[in-house]
Amino acid sequence: LVGTDHPVLNSAARYFFNSEDGKGKGKQVRPVMVMLFSRAMMQMGTGEGNPSTAHALKSQRRLAEITEMIHTASLFHDDVIDEADTRRGQPAAHRAFGNKMAILAGDYLLARASICLARLRNVDVVECMSTVIEHLVRGEVLQIKDNRTGVPDMEGYLRKNFYKTASLMANSCKSAALLGASANGSGISPVVVEAAYLYGKHIGVAFQLIDDALDFEGSAASLGKPALADLNAGLSTAPVLFAAEIHKELIPAMARKFKEAGDINFALRCIEGAGGVRKTKELAAIHAEVAMNAVASALEPSPFRDSLVHLACRVVDRSR
Repeated sequence: LVGTDHPVLNSAARYFFNSEDGKGKGKQVRPVMVMLFSRAMMQMGTGEGNPSTAHALKSQRRLAEITEMIHTASLFHDDVIDEADTRRGQPAAHRAFGNKMAILAGDYLLARASICLARLRNVDVVECMSTVIEHLVRGEVLQIKDNRTGVPDMEGYLRKNFYKTASLMANSCKSAALLGASANGSGISPVVVEAAYLYGKHIGVAFQLIDDALDFEGSAASLGKPALADLNAGLSTAPVLFAAEIHKELIPAMARKFKEAGDINFALRCIEGAGGVRKTKELAAIHAEVAMNAVASALEPSPFRDSLVHLACRVVDRSR
């Protein structure tokens, strides 16, 4: 899907897909979500108790691949913008290939994803997944704006996270449902399509909240990137925002992006005192519960529905 006849571009585009030790491939949460939801949905109304009969459609399998291509492209671009050194325990793509080639590789993956989307021949799915690409850009612009002006609030933070993380998960799951509905005529209700979107959306929000909490708890080895990367980049994520609700004296440090001596240590003390990390995890758990309720109410009982619920729990309980 991602091959090209240009050797350097080919190596860059495949950088995270062909990792020898497996670390570079990441958690594969997004394609797993698509496949689980596809199989849970395809088993509905069949009367079959055997999960082996619930096969995902070829179009749904291709959608899972497209989803990971879009996600990987966003990582290439984000790491250039953020000047990140590592990703998934190895050098970021722009450190390995240079900024220009990393950006071109990301563009190439988005182009390939768009071609593959068009070949699915489903206008609604193309619209959903094209919206994701728009949202990725919007989210990055919001983050750049936050870095330059003012102090972010929780509403703006969550909106940015929806654009950057949750939109891809939400629209990928929704697209899987739309493909299933198209194949089954009227056999899949709009309730299932909406549940797919809600599941992906709230898993995405929870995923990013836990990511932001782990930035204060994990080590570089466990995270695959430097700890406290967000604070060092001047970003005020959920733990900081929760702390600022109690420690108003933290706001000036947030406004200057933690650039003065002692700002980061002061922020860490405020976060610990306010329970910022704990509150972030609690908010993530609330979103995960909403996701679980969405699939529990819309999907018939099956091992795949159970796996979707288990995945929601894993997102909240993970340590990397």
